[in-house]
Amino acid sequence: MTELSVAGVRITPREVLGALAAAVVINLIGALGVPFTTPDSAWFQALEKPWFYPPGAAFGIVWTLLFTLMGIAAYLVYRQGFENRAVKVALGVFALQMVVNVAWSPAFFAAQELLLALGIILVLWLLIGATIVAFSRVDRRAAALLVPYLAWVTFAAVLNYSIWALN
Repeated sequence: MTELSVAGVRITPREVLGALAAAVVINLIGALGVPFTTPDSAWFQALEKPWFYPPGAAFGIVWTLLFTLMGIAAYLVYRQGFENRAVKVALGVFALQMVVNVAWSPAFFAAQELLLALGIILVLWLLIGATIVAFSRVDRRAAALLVPYLAWVTFAAVLNYSIWALN
């Protein structure tokens, strides 16, 4: 079997491997913030949190799923080829939002700067929106795969704001 069909789209084993590799790479990049993420620290435990703060386990599950979707989305754009200017722009904006994404954890947990972290997450939100627009110009499916990410970061921004406001 040299290719399979998913939802009417033909996919080769090479494309499946490419998408999986991209998902792994994006998960590894996303994990760069993990050493700074210290929800068990005395400082974080002492913070007042809003009633809608999710269970701690939710964060790892959600971020792994989101980074996986982001990797697949980036692969869908990447496979269109770098000779396409729209691909270069889309992946450039994607890379920038990844840098900002990773910057949030050190600002929030290591620096303990809730307002700075809120500013970072608002910039991230704007960059995710720009990434969705840029991806949609190359592959609408890739753009759609980023919508859950935008939704979660919207929730995370509200959570960050609420923690800042309560403390």
